[in-house]
Amino acid sequence: MDSIISYDEARKATANELMEKLSSHESGLSSSEAEAGIQQYGPNEILEKKVNPILKFLSYFWGTIPWMIEAAAILSAILSRWDDFAIIFLLLLMNGVVGFWQEHKADRAIELLKKRLAPTANVQRDGQWKSLPSRELVPGDVVRVRLGEIIPADIKLLEGDYILLDESALTGESLPVEKKASDVAFSGSIVRQGEMTVLVYCTGMNTYFGRTARLVETAKTRSHFQKAVVKIGDFLIILAVALVAFVFIVAAFRHESLMQTLQFALVLVVAAIPAALPAVLSVTMAVGAMQLARKEAIVSRLSAIEEMAGVDVLCSDKTGTITQNLITVADVVPFSGFTKKDVLLFAALASREENHDLIDNAIIKESLEEHIEPGSYKLKKFEPFDPVSKRTEAEIEGPQGSFRAAKGAPQAILSLIDNNIKNIAEDSGLDSEINQNVEAFASKGYRAIGVAGTNLKGEWQYAGLIALHDPPREDSAQTIKTAQSLGVRIKMITGDHVAIAREIARMVGLGTNIQPASDFIEKTDEEATEIIEKADGFAQVFPEHKFKIVELLQARGHIVCMTGDGVNDAPALKKADSGIAVSGATDAAKSAAAIVLTKPGLSVIIDTIMESRKIFRRMNSYAVYRIAETVRVLFFITLSIIVFNFYPVTAIMIVLLALLNDFAIMSIAYDRVEYSRQPDRWRMSSVIGMASFLGLIGVVSSFGLLFIGLDYLHISKDILQSFMYLKLSVAGHLTIFIARFKGHFWSDRPSNILVGAVFGTQIVATLIAVYGILIPPIGWNLAAIVWLYAIGVFLIVDQLKVHYYRLFDEGLQFIEKRLNVY
Repeated sequence: MDSIISYDEARKATANELMEKLSSHESGLSSSEAEAGIQQYGPNEILEKKVNPILKFLSYFWGTIPWMIEAAAILSAILSRWDDFAIIFLLLLMNGVVGFWQEHKADRAIELLKKRLAPTANVQRDGQWKSLPSRELVPGDVVRVRLGEIIPADIKLLEGDYILLDESALTGESLPVEKKASDVAFSGSIVRQGEMTVLVYCTGMNTYFGRTARLVETAKTRSHFQKAVVKIGDFLIILAVALVAFVFIVAAFRHESLMQTLQFALVLVVAAIPAALPAVLSVTMAVGAMQLARKEAIVSRLSAIEEMAGVDVLCSDKTGTITQNLITVADVVPFSGFTKKDVLLFAALASREENHDLIDNAIIKESLEEHIEPGSYKLKKFEPFDPVSKRTEAEIEGPQGSFRAAKGAPQAILSLIDNNIKNIAEDSGLDSEINQNVEAFASKGYRAIGVAGTNLKGEWQYAGLIALHDPPREDSAQTIKTAQSLGVRIKMITGDHVAIAREIARMVGLGTNIQPASDFIEKTDEEATEIIEKADGFAQVFPEHKFKIVELLQARGHIVCMTGDGVNDAPALKKADSGIAVSGATDAAKSAAAIVLTKPGLSVIIDTIMESRKIFRRMNSYAVYRIAETVRVLFFITLSIIVFNFYPVTAIMIVLLALLNDFAIMSIAYDRVEYSRQPDRWRMSSVIGMASFLGLIGVVSSFGLLFIGLDYLHISKDILQSFMYLKLSVAGHLTIFIARFKGHFWSDRPSNILVGAVFGTQIVATLIAVYGILIPPIGWNLAAIVWLYAIGVFLIVDQLKVHYYRLFDEGLQFIEKRLNVY
């Protein structure tokens, strides 16, 4: 392994020549040779360009919001207001540090998720086939590639009939390309058909295209919800700038100090706009992704979290999701002229143990238990299963000569029989015997596999049927019941016989309205949608049918989750609002899915929906709180200046508000929330309506305390500003508990982290106001009045909020009913 092998060298060289250049052999490399290869070539991965952390940190001080803070700090220095300068500079520094740290945490979380999704390869090491992470491959490794896998490195094809490769991600060519022994193939191609043994000749950064297919999208992917919240942020910025510009114009007409007014205006804009918005979004989504990972659901794009929260139809695979995927041989039915051992022998010869296929493993295990030893037979050629032929086929050299063996779908095996033999089979009633046995197996929930072999003349003969049993998972019935209580309708999808699907559906309490795909595929879209919406599941489904099911359900306004595991499931997984690659899925399915499960079963999907709804509620709470705070602070200060010619707070007080607010609001990502009992949808009217309601009440209550301070307590101007600062701080943070959900604040306990963050910052704010740290002191008596007033308003507003939501929901229902009438 002296140098890197080029594409031309690999293409022109024979397999033996290439092995010699790579110091490899037919049985692959040893562990020590592989370790030396890693040292020479590095890991088999594409190195991403890393941004210098110092430059990344400095980038947080460049942009519209940092510029405003920096301008305010410069103006404070020009005015020699060094206290203001220090605290404004602290705000600037804190925004940069918090933003940098939270993005770093989000990036770390996504990196951990990427490692969980790292693809594996079937490698021959130390003379044994092993499943190893693809990043551990080195030139000279002998690898087995098969249907649905992503080619892990640049390879030379050694042994096997052929493979069909999808190179569209690399070349843009949509049609698959056929490759045979001695051809080369590139990293990132997807195996659409066939399987072969191959030799790795280039890895990592040295591959022909310089990259491998990436399974996980970047952490910066935005969901519809995130985009909506960012739009809210843009709206608040525009509102803040407009109101503050108006204040500036009024101050100019009053001949006030333009420098001081400009400094105040800049600080007010900075405090009013959601500076913490990007950090809150990234940390909430990253924390949510890690919580889902603990439940064995790996998020490959963060937008999937919001989409899962709104799912109302879950199209679930039967095998391995509703059932245990622990396939066993339940029965063997030999046909005339054959014995049970004959059937199992043919089936075992048409299987490959190294492929780790569940059906192959079950048949091989049963044949061994029946003391069938295929050791005296030599495999000459093997044609793996593919979705078109629906069978596996092997060419065997036996003691009495060459013959072929096949296993697969009963009708696919029947199609192998020569016409003259088939006519005899029909005359003898074999056709009806096959159908009767398939129906009998299906009524018990068994799947039938047909088995055939050729005679000495090379003519195919139907040897018999094997019944395979895959029982439902123990938790499937309860999980389906839970899903239905959450407003999620489960539709089972399987390629198996209708009778099998109905029996499994009956056993798990899903409903037995199982329709064959043929019932809707030839219908008009309107007719097909009616059938699909009413059905409990679908049988004899092909991958293209899955795409149609998703498309029609989405057209009816459903948010659809689709599960899949095969290479041909990728289009449906991409089309679905939330595509899920189930445990054991092919690399192609994983690359198309938004969420990848590492644990089998339906319960993990339902756990994912519940967790996503919790995350959605945290984001919803943040949106309501952030809008309400902006409305409250902006309108109160603006109206005080314009109408009463009075600055209710100073610039340094606004900066203190922003500092403490950013610290507290970060903790909303860790809030304890209950998942909603129905799918969550983004209702902008509800969010803006409630936020405006809370904000305007906050404006009224702020003026109420202002008049109490002026007319009843006769507080001086300087003390009154500190008095109002504490009110804005305490009442604003209490708003978090009102905005969390529709019910009374006491009916859903917040997390200790959120409570600690809110009351911790308010203790700090109270001490600042009482002892006059950077602002005039107000003493404990006035601070107690502020707290009592804020808590009293909080209790009243909480009651009003509940009534507001009730009236809003009733009004929404009325409007929806009227629209339905028309």
